[in-house]
Amino acid sequence: MRLDKYLKVSRIIKRRTVANEAAGAGRITVNGRVAKPATDVKAGDVLDILLGGRHLVVRINATPEFIKKEEADGLYTVLEAQ
Repeated sequence: MRLDKYLKVSRIIKRRTVANEAAGAGRITVNGRVAKPATDVKAGDVLDILLGGRHLVVRINATPEFIKKEEADGLYTVLEAQ
C-alpha cells in the first residue's frame, strides 16, 4: 500500500493531501530511509513522522484497503510519541 494512503486509512494523518505533502517534504521515514508518498509500506515497517512539532514513531501491524474508523488505531503500534 502507498505510504500516503496508509497514513489516511490508519488516521494517523486525517487527509491524504496532507500526508502526501509531509512525505514529499521529507518529514516521514520508513525503516530509517526518507520516504516519498508512493513508497510501498507493509506490516512490520517502522514509520518515523515529524509533523507540526510532533514526533511519532509507529510500527505497522496491518495494511487493509478499507477499515472502520473505530478500528483504525489497531493498524499500528505507537513506539514513541513526543
